Amino acid sequence: MQSHSEFQGPPPGCPAHTDGERVPLHGPEFAAAPEAFYEHLRQYGAGAPVELAPGVEATLVTDYAAALRVLQNPDAFARDSRRWRALNEGQVPLDSPVLPMMMYRPNSMFSDGAEHLRLRQAVTDSLARIDMHRMSRHVDRVASYLIEQFSSRGKADLISDYAQWLPLLVFNDLFGCPAEIGDRLVFGFSGIFDGVDAEKANEVLTESLFELVALKRAHPGDDVTSWLMAHQANLSDEEMIHQLVLLIGAGAEPMQNIISSALRLLLCDENYAGGQHSAGVLVDDAINDVLWNSPPIANYATHYPVQDVEIAGTKLTAGDPVVISFAAANTDPNLSVGRQTLSKRAHLAWGAGPHACPAKDPALLISVRAIEKLLNILPDIELGVPEESLTWRPGPFHRALNALPARFTPVPGERRLAAPAPAGDRGVETASPQGGSGKSRKNSWWSGFLSWWKV
Repeated sequence: MQSHSEFQGPPPGCPAHTDGERVPLHGPEFAAAPEAFYEHLRQYGAGAPVELAPGVEATLVTDYAAALRVLQNPDAFARDSRRWRALNEGQVPLDSPVLPMMMYRPNSMFSDGAEHLRLRQAVTDSLARIDMHRMSRHVDRVASYLIEQFSSRGKADLISDYAQWLPLLVFNDLFGCPAEIGDRLVFGFSGIFDGVDAEKANEVLTESLFELVALKRAHPGDDVTSWLMAHQANLSDEEMIHQLVLLIGAGAEPMQNIISSALRLLLCDENYAGGQHSAGVLVDDAINDVLWNSPPIANYATHYPVQDVEIAGTKLTAGDPVVISFAAANTDPNLSVGRQTLSKRAHLAWGAGPHACPAKDPALLISVRAIEKLLNILPDIELGVPEESLTWRPGPFHRALNALPARFTPVPGERRLAAPAPAGDRGVETASPQGGSGKSRKNSWWSGFLSWWKV
């Protein structure tokens, strides 16, 4: 890991060198060297003026103590983005790529007060009913299936072949998706994450979730969707849709990034590769390292001051977005000594306060099991390219690798089975973990997994 002393400011030629202007958190420069940007932004104090996308301004909180103050004070800092002054005044481009992550939705993330308590309770009570042992077994099955699709090749991209798909396929089981609906949910979420045919992907996703809600209204099962419906909060169909988008979508992207970033450390970092600890301890340590130093959602938890306020010397205007930099707060130089005495879970990767992630325990279990399964089946796996050639996906919110090529001794598959087209195929071309965008494939990986498991 690079130390703070290595980052004296943004790289030469970086837009952050422009004095008097907001520092852009979009583009390849930020993706390549976010630590340098955070070091530069700290010169502004606890909060710094940033641009999340062209025409979208915000204050980024980089100080750990200030971040906790915002996260833990919902009366002063609201989450409901209908308070967003610039958006209400027409100053934000309506086609901005960050709007889907910032605009109001009737779910627990974007609500406050009594409404937040109602929606949050429905989510936490439903997640508490998950059988962790059953989920662990299902992660093993999904991991085995995905690994078997590429294990005989002796090489794979551990993101597009594995980490991208595992959370979505596990969630299909947790949320009770039958094959055909699950196929289209995978297509919808993967399309939105990748920005590939996003309009069609969003249309397919919305339609599929409506079908899932209708199915579970008529035929409830032993799954999170049915538990949400049965909760005393009495969620409407619209509220159900938005809770599911939050739980599945907001769960899959961070988990993909945790798995891939931890695998990068295990394959590359001298502190892990060839380490003396057991595999389980190494995996736990690598994930903890990622959550502290390279959190999967680096900058998010957008808040809106209820009134003009000053925090640690930074003036914040009512209705202007205040974004928490989990990455910068976790690496705050003021914690350089204190971090050694803090709890391992004192990082802010899961947020804090009333809006802290309600699914961190299932997310950790899935991530650990996914990595352990891969390392157990492919014990000699190693990085397939020089580490310095790895690149990161641009974007203000996440910390995500573009690809993680690996090589290993080929393992002959014993149960390989091509994934069939979904029942009632509606012409949706899904991406494939066997390589490429899958534009010429109609294979469905949820149907494929279900068929594989029955063999």
